[in-house]
Parts: sequence; C-alpha cells; structure tokens
Amino acid sequence: MKTIQVVKITLTGIAVAVALTFAIPHNAAAHCDTLDGPVIQDAHKALEAKDITPVLKWVKAKDEKAVKAAFNKAVAAKGANAEAAHNKFFATLVKIHRAGEGAPYTGLKPAGAVEPAVAEADRALASGSADALVKLVADDITAGIKKRYERAAAAYKHKDESVAQGREFVEAYVEFTHYVEKLHMDATGKGAHDEHKEHAKQHGGHAGHGADKH
Repeated sequence: MKTIQVVKITLTGIAVAVALTFAIPHNAAAHCDTLDGPVIQDAHKALEAKDITPVLKWVKAKDEKAVKAAFNKAVAAKGANAEAAHNKFFATLVKIHRAGEGAPYTGLKPAGAVEPAVAEADRALASGSADALVKLVADDITAGIKKRYERAAAAYKHKDESVAQGREFVEAYVEFTHYVEKLHMDATGKGAHDEHKEHAKQHGGHAGHGADKH
C-alpha cells in the first residue's frame, strides 16, 4: 500500500509539470488555429472594441502592418461583406502568427478541434485553478503507465522461454521504458525541445520552433 501511495504522489508531481508544459503554446495539437482558440478569441475582442491592441501580441513587430491592414478592412466592412472580411482577418492573423513560430498554416479549424488537455489548460487559466487539469493528466498518465507495465510484466515472465517470446518482451519493454522516460524528461524540463535549445546554444545558433508549434 505504501508503494502505491508513493507512485501516486510521484505521478501527481509528473502531471503538474506536464500540465504546465501543455499550458505553454508549443505543441502541434494546440489550438491557435481553431475558431474557439485564444488567437481568434482576441480577434473577436479587437473587432468588438474596434481596437487592434489585443491581437498584436500574437504577431511579431515586423508583421504588424499586414495584420493592421486586414483588421482595418474587417472593421470597415458592412452588411453582407462583414462576415467575409472578418473571416479573412482571422485567417490572416492566424497564418502570420503560425509563420512567426515557423509552423505551417493549414486553414482555420472548427471550434472544439483541440486536445482535451489543451482545452483544460485554457479553462485552468480562466478559472485560476489547475486542479482539474492536474487530475485529467494524472489519470491519463496513470492509465498509460499501468497499461504498458502490465504488458511488459506479463512478457517478462516468459522472455527466456523462446526467441519469439523474448522478442515480444523486448517490444513491450521498449514501449514501456520509452513512455516513462519521455514523461519524466518532460516533467523535469529535459525534453527534446529543451535539448534542441541547448544544442543550438552550444553551436552558436538559435533554437527555432519548427513545425511543432502552437
């Protein structure tokens, strides 16, 4: 029982760190290009207030001119033309935002097209509590570890009985250890993203975000 409690505490700690990682806009599954994402939400606020300020934080200074031009057209559009102008402004904003992160633009996604953890991360920020987010991630981490452990443990008992069973164990072992390794590296801030930044630093370059961005 004591061992189980320790595991639960450890998993909760991992979940907190991973949850905080999810809350930072860097994952491909993040939703800057969804209609209910934070970029478009700020775009709506800007149009309602006729003030572009809320959206400029999403783009680099060099791209402000293009965003402002699309915004001004959207604000000026009336009647039947308004919706099209607004949508064009949204598309321009998101495209420029993603380009600034080195990520591709594949069009605006419908509302709800986002991973549950990312949606919960947004709710955590809005509510001022990360409790529900931590529970969501901790539950999934617990289930993920147990599933892979049980498969590896079952195969471990027969790993030396035949080559086929040995290979079955190796496959389960690799999946299990890689899974927990990645979880732990993300939780301790030693994930691939951080290694890439360190590599670029050592070689005098800059760690670009690449296509796996928000």
